[in-house]
Amino acid sequence: MARRTLLAGGLASLVPARLAAQPMAEGATAAGIRLAPDREAMVKVAGGRIHVRVNGALDGRRPPVLFIHGGPGSGHWGWLNATALADERAVILYDQLDCGRSDTPGDAANWTVPRFLSEIEAIRSHFGIARWHVVGGSWGGTLGLEYGAGRPAALASLVLQSPLISTAIWLQDAALLKAGMPPDVRDLLDRCDTPGAAPEAACKAATDAFYARHVRQKRPPAAIAAYRDALPVPFAAGLYNHMWGRAEFTSTGTLKDYDGRPLLSRLDPARTLFVAGTDDEARPATVAGFARGIGAEFAEIPGAAHSIMNDNPSAYLAVLRDWFRMQDA
Repeated sequence: MARRTLLAGGLASLVPARLAAQPMAEGATAAGIRLAPDREAMVKVAGGRIHVRVNGALDGRRPPVLFIHGGPGSGHWGWLNATALADERAVILYDQLDCGRSDTPGDAANWTVPRFLSEIEAIRSHFGIARWHVVGGSWGGTLGLEYGAGRPAALASLVLQSPLISTAIWLQDAALLKAGMPPDVRDLLDRCDTPGAAPEAACKAATDAFYARHVRQKRPPAAIAAYRDALPVPFAAGLYNHMWGRAEFTSTGTLKDYDGRPLLSRLDPARTLFVAGTDDEARPATVAGFARGIGAEFAEIPGAAHSIMNDNPSAYLAVLRDWFRMQDA
């Protein structure tokens, strides 16, 4: 047993050295980013209060835009580059309950799709917003899908970026991407799904190698990383593990049977844009297929994995600007 552990520990040290010979480059901050909010509020929701920040004028001539973060368990910091859009419309970022600067009751009874979904309308109602655009990324795309399927009158347009639409399809895509990893890394990723089958250090090294290809290809820029690290809860690991599982390519939590495909036909295709990064774990072919199936638009962002606003913010912001302007009418 000791020898097997020693061998696996040796592999853990080799994996990142071979796959990440070049240090991960630092991402860029978007021109016009606004790290400090113009306005903040703690909005009451079921289970507690959520932190909401606004940049720009909510009563401006263009409808504001709400960005829904992923995870489950991440926070608004991943959308900070999107505040560059505040030069032409208000940008609303928020932390879901138990995340970021929101209240942290830590009650798993709150960790359900319907309760997280209800936060969106609570924000709109609190600020008295008559019409807005909504962007959801990853797990935030799940909430965006659920929200858009209700055809709310306030919804000017919907952007589903790298969305979790169906866990079964997500895991099929993950298997394809894992198959493209080097054999020793692929073997580790598979073995790590069984508790105790491989040392934690080896599993982390292999998982990091997968993430560097398909989740985040650049380090968050220093200013955004410092902002993230100053949050009370930069990442809610317990929430992520409860709803999803140990890693992006493994689902054992309450979302393991999630299937939002029946909701796709309820979206307004003329006002829905699907987005994916070229190297996204939400594979572009899959996301484009969701769009094509309902006659919606699709955009692929080059030079980006799953964390598109981190990996290539300038290209993503250009797509969003054009989309919002077109939909404003």
